[in-house]
Amino acid sequence: MESRKPEWFSFWTGEDLSGIFPGKLRKKIMQRILSRCRRRNFPRTLSSTHRLIFRRDVSASAEGGVDSFSADVERTYRILRKFHSRPPKLALALRDSGVELRPGLVERVISRCGDAGTLAFRYFSWASRHPDHQPSPGAHRAMVRVLSKMRHFGPAWALVDEIRRETPDLLTPDLFIGLIRRFAAARMVAKAVEVLDEMPKYGCEADEHVFGCLLDALCKKGSVKEAASLFQDMKEQFPPNLKHFTSLLYGWCKLGKLMEAKFVLVQMKDAGFEPDVVVFNTLLGGFAAAGKMEDGYELLKEMRRRGCEPTVVSYTTLIQALCSRDRMDEAMLMFVEMRRNGCAADAVTYSTLISGFCKSGKVDRGYEFLDAMVEQGLRPDPSAYFHFFASYEKKDKLEECLELMSKMSKSGCLPDLSIYNIVIRLICKLGELKQAITIWNEMEASGLSPGLDTFVIMVHGFVEQGSLIEACTYFKDMVGRGLFTTPQYGILKDLLNALLRDEKLELAKEVWSCILNNGCELNVYAWTIWIHALLSRKHVKEASLYCLNMLDAGLMPQPSTFAKLMKGLKKLYNRLIAAEITERVRKMAEEMHITFKMYKRRGVRDLEEKAKAQAKAKRKRKKEKSHRRRFNHQHSRNPSNQVDPFDEETYIP
Repeated sequence: MESRKPEWFSFWTGEDLSGIFPGKLRKKIMQRILSRCRRRNFPRTLSSTHRLIFRRDVSASAEGGVDSFSADVERTYRILRKFHSRPPKLALALRDSGVELRPGLVERVISRCGDAGTLAFRYFSWASRHPDHQPSPGAHRAMVRVLSKMRHFGPAWALVDEIRRETPDLLTPDLFIGLIRRFAAARMVAKAVEVLDEMPKYGCEADEHVFGCLLDALCKKGSVKEAASLFQDMKEQFPPNLKHFTSLLYGWCKLGKLMEAKFVLVQMKDAGFEPDVVVFNTLLGGFAAAGKMEDGYELLKEMRRRGCEPTVVSYTTLIQALCSRDRMDEAMLMFVEMRRNGCAADAVTYSTLISGFCKSGKVDRGYEFLDAMVEQGLRPDPSAYFHFFASYEKKDKLEECLELMSKMSKSGCLPDLSIYNIVIRLICKLGELKQAITIWNEMEASGLSPGLDTFVIMVHGFVEQGSLIEACTYFKDMVGRGLFTTPQYGILKDLLNALLRDEKLELAKEVWSCILNNGCELNVYAWTIWIHALLSRKHVKEASLYCLNMLDAGLMPQPSTFAKLMKGLKKLYNRLIAAEITERVRKMAEEMHITFKMYKRRGVRDLEEKAKAQAKAKRKRKKEKSHRRRFNHQHSRNPSNQVDPFDEETYIP
């Protein structure tokens, strides 16, 4: 039996409008209703009415010829942005969105979230609990990668353990390689090596490929010494191959340690491996980084003598080094030589030359190479345009930036995050905050998810212009998306100090609570910024309470913080709180084997030195100001001292 429709159903579907409005007007009214629904993305209350709106939105997109899969990804992302801080409502919104959990959707949504790991994790958790869906191996890999990138290694390992219990077939070496790379990026070498040891417990054996990825990750992130030691220790377990030697060679060359790089070459030859074009290009990169261009030229000749013809990477490496040193004439000679030797330039070569000309102030020459790039059948990517924006930013040329963005979009090359970062920073610098919001919305509408740098630029811009409420809104959004995993001390200090200077104490407390409630890692420096900001505006009681919270978290305040707090409490005659803080700090000092007397003395000394430095800087500024005022006064009183450039007698010897 067909279920009876609610009374409001016919109104929302437009079925009951036929008797009131004619066809064209009825259609126009429904389009207006649906467009308003789309602009609001999702209603505040979840009901069957809203479910119906979502379903009609889906069908409208399909009828309009829009890719339904992309539309589902975008709709899901909008829901995550709106309800990520309210899990119960988020679950309802996702359930009632009308979006079907199809294969590949979870990976696409995780990718759409970008660096916003919290949004990605909430969606993955919801999808994993869905009765009709099981996330694919790609989704699991993507989620482990996101958690590792956020440095939430505990949850990442917990997810791997869950996969082992429920679907062990999904465990692949690629999953563990992702963990290895993230540990290496965090300079946690021991943890990266530990992944190698843990793999057999999960039914995955570590082979030469996995070990090679470990060496590669360590060398690319600067832990070359540890990688070389590991290479020597594990020669028996993992026989060396050419990739292992190339990774070590790259690491030493990147650090500019050419003697160590040459030793790796000797080891490689002793092991029976002949250098290939990748090895030669790595060495070229080392010579270029060290500024030894003559050695680089000689190596090019050596490659030809050995029958190893230089590739476009070989030439571009040297061109890049010359451009970075503003030796554009030599870079052009290398470009001509490359073309003469039958090696066609690629997009990276042209982008490198564009970069060099823009940095040297020759933007017109940069555009010439952009046109030449198109003539050669190469499609410019955002990196080719980036250097024009960087050049315009230095000269505050906003109109040129916006015009170039429009040109890019028309040519089918959409600006990337790095370009939006430049444009938003310039707009904020010029004080055009409404335009900054417009560009931000355009960026998100184009499918880009703002990263940490984008949020920091936006918050800093609003703080500089005194729009503190908007700055807090963007800051909270950044924290809520999981982008504030480790405190950005600069922007945190600027925002909190600006709020307290403007006597917005409650708003500053909201910002701090937002950081705490979202599980951000707060170390001593973050607490110090907050407590010092409170003390600088004479909020001693609040600073004392937060100091106690800091002690509850197992963190000991810095000596200068303790001394400043005691000084403020002494003025307020608040001996009870002072005694409690002192006693707890004393106990913590004993546990850490620190002499409490020395701790107190150091705090007082640091405070005195800081006060002296501030007083000295103040006297210097006052003296300079007085000198300028006196000079200007004398200059205005004695116009005869001024030299008239048109007075011929001035130049008579």
